[in-house]
Amino acid sequence: MLHTKSYSSETSSQAPYETPALSDLQKLFWFRGGSDNHLDQVWPNLFLGDAWAARSKATLQSFNITHVLNAADGLYSINTGARYYKDLQVAYHGVEAFDDPSFDLSIFFYDAANFIHKALHTPGGKVFVHCAMGISRSASLVLAFLMIHENMTLVEALKMVNSHREICPNTGFLSQLRDLDIKLNEERKGVRESDSKEP
Repeated sequence: MLHTKSYSSETSSQAPYETPALSDLQKLFWFRGGSDNHLDQVWPNLFLGDAWAARSKATLQSFNITHVLNAADGLYSINTGARYYKDLQVAYHGVEAFDDPSFDLSIFFYDAANFIHKALHTPGGKVFVHCAMGISRSASLVLAFLMIHENMTLVEALKMVNSHREICPNTGFLSQLRDLDIKLNEERKGVRESDSKEP
């Protein structure tokens, strides 16, 4: 059963949320609860998976996928592209990312999050996000979406996705997500403070 409640209120009754250290975030992956299927639903109508599922049109059709986000796009990676799906009526978005800790994936966080958000708000929209294995590049973009559009903290997003699919973003991506978490947390604090000052 997937949870659809808002996660922003969970920390309000306790001490203010602070982004954990990178080493503490990595420990969250020790608690395995998800699966390692070719694709898994990790949020309502949002699926995360691997290259096999991306190339299996029958699989995508069976899940009624309407949008595909390829986080390993490019000639020498998973070179599907919009033309590959032309007979499926699927909207395609490609991100040319490398699963390397030195690669700056953060430049794609907002574009990818907005693509997922818009797709999920399309009538009947179902989104499949993938890379080669569905554990690092694509998982990082799904986490960014949950943080940006669903107001989750990084810890909440990690626990949510990892409970449905075993993921493990590389240390560079996790560090970039941590920076995003700090930025979003500061923005939320600012909004809360301005709200509390209003008469």
